[in-house]
Amino acid sequence: MTTPSESPVNKPWFVYLVRAANGSLYCGVSDDPVRRFAKHQSGKGARFFLSSPAMALVYTERCRDKSEALRQERLIKKLRKSAKECLVASYHSD
Repeated sequence: MTTPSESPVNKPWFVYLVRAANGSLYCGVSDDPVRRFAKHQSGKGARFFLSSPAMALVYTERCRDKSEALRQERLIKKLRKSAKECLVASYHSD
């Protein structure tokens, strides 16, 4: 059951990072990052994973709505890999 603050209209969105088998990080947005990760693992998510399979969901960040998630995704995609790795490390230390 959804709470009033999480009605379908106000459903939270997430920006997430997935680690591929070759060590690279994929950034995306979803209203259900665990379900989306399962799609990536099954080969039906993004073409990114055709060359190197999705191994782990390593970072999620809750956003107010889809537009905020998309803004955050753009910011994360502009980061160097070292900065993305810092996000992953801080997420796992919490």
